[in-house]
Amino acid sequence: MNFFLLAQAGAAASEQAVAIDPIALDRKKVLDAFRSFSFHDIDADGWMFLGMYYGVRALFVLVLMTLAWTLSGWASTLTRTALTRVKFDGTLTLFLAKFVRWAILILVALTCLSYFGLETTSFAAVIGAAGLAIGLAFQGTLSNFAAGAMLLIFRPYKVGDVVNVAGYTGTVCEIELFTTDIDTFDNRRIIVPNSSIFGAVIENITHHPVRRAEVSVGTAYLADLDETRRVLERALKAAPLILSDPAPAVVLLELGASSVNWQVRGFAKTETFGDAKQQLIRAIKVELDHAGIGIPFPQMDVHLDSPPGAMRAA
Repeated sequence: MNFFLLAQAGAAASEQAVAIDPIALDRKKVLDAFRSFSFHDIDADGWMFLGMYYGVRALFVLVLMTLAWTLSGWASTLTRTALTRVKFDGTLTLFLAKFVRWAILILVALTCLSYFGLETTSFAAVIGAAGLAIGLAFQGTLSNFAAGAMLLIFRPYKVGDVVNVAGYTGTVCEIELFTTDIDTFDNRRIIVPNSSIFGAVIENITHHPVRRAEVSVGTAYLADLDETRRVLERALKAAPLILSDPAPAVVLLELGASSVNWQVRGFAKTETFGDAKQQLIRAIKVELDHAGIGIPFPQMDVHLDSPPGAMRAA
């Protein structure tokens, strides 16, 4: 008896499900036809259902992407501010701030795709098929990306350093994954591809706290060598920006064609290197003038010869 009652209850539930299922099945068929691009299988009611179905979702995605764009900007700014406050490396600070922004946008974009019923895992096959073509088409861009990653890992220079790379000298403004921004001393912005930097010689001018200034000067052969050395040593002491440690030096280089050639060497702090070298050049000239030691310079003697015709006419 109980089995009979259960059978009747099951039959009643089945009849109720049959009464409801056709609507759900029709909607599912419409969605499957739309996703398989079988538009001829969709009637007017189906198009109305699709408009309502995807219209609501499109509105939701639009609101979600707007919020994601705003929140990603806030998160990027917050990351940069927090890392700057703790005196984190400036190069990595800019990179991490941009990484946080784009990571949020990509995650939200994938969420929106799945909300429309698209399986995000299916994009792996498409990406794999297009990977070779993209790699060949963007091999220059990918090499810049790889070089940028190496620059961020090994850090031969950082933001704020003065460098000489790819034939340009200036201050590093920003290091990105594909390019490095350099501000030259004449206030030009140079954007250099990272592959041109990492595969060549990199000169970091401000890496060390002190630099050596070198000034070459020639003196007359009539000047006494010991006296000339003492005069040049006084010039080193007369330049206040030249450091006493490391010790400066006066080097006798060679006996040139028309002068005795010296080189005056002194160390200065990197931030005052330019001013220190100017002071040293001025001090050398002043001290040599006071000591009466001449600096030979090229001279040209011009002889004017009269033409033979002019001689006979005279």
